[in-house]
Amino acid sequence: MDRMIYLSMAGAKMNMQRQEVLSHNLANVSTTGFRAELQAVRAVPVRGDGASTRVYALDTTVGYDDSAGPINFTGRALDVAMRGKSMLTVQALDGTEAYTRAGSLVVDAQGNLVTQSGLQVMGDGGPINIPPNTQPSIAPDGTVSVRQQGGITTPVGRLKLVTPEAKLNRGDDGLFRSPDGDLPADAVAQLQDGALEGSNVNPIETMVSMIAAARQFETQMKMMQTAEQDEKAAAQLLSNGG
Repeated sequence: MDRMIYLSMAGAKMNMQRQEVLSHNLANVSTTGFRAELQAVRAVPVRGDGASTRVYALDTTVGYDDSAGPINFTGRALDVAMRGKSMLTVQALDGTEAYTRAGSLVVDAQGNLVTQSGLQVMGDGGPINIPPNTQPSIAPDGTVSVRQQGGITTPVGRLKLVTPEAKLNRGDDGLFRSPDGDLPADAVAQLQDGALEGSNVNPIETMVSMIAAARQFETQMKMMQTAEQDEKAAAQLLSNGG
């Protein structure tokens, strides 16, 4: 049997996986601080007897796009958008230190500074607690201060901002982690207060890529049908010759 049917099957599977990645990116086009997942395809020649005229198309995930998304000004005191490559440190549900660009923060019932999903925001010295009956604010360097009723402003902590030197690993929870352990705080990292960073997914480019992947999938399926027809024709010729 010609290897074309296996190659077509591998190509069709690759296009299905590409559609999954593109669909996930498109679904998060409005998610604050979302980083688009990247994908690449590599060609692997089929080794065997004769010339290497067949190649497999294999999918490989190369990480994520770390380019900045658009900055949307909200005017809300606890909304922050990290500048450059910096990220905000949070405590994940499994207790590990993780990083995110989603900077929409709130104060929970215990007075702790948390994300919209309830994750504990970490400061340089640990969790940050907001005293009751105070008005919190965040400075461009990440310093969290509270204004009391008498007008006195007091710092209560500083957000732990990190700037990764290499790509991080994204977990199933959407948070990023360093393969080398917890990252040190970046003393010169800056943020934009009263603003949120939007997703860096380009919806038009993603839709065009989805259409191209769908057409490539159809081509691979037609190749599988052609391989089946060729196999039937060859079998018929051999039976007639016999």
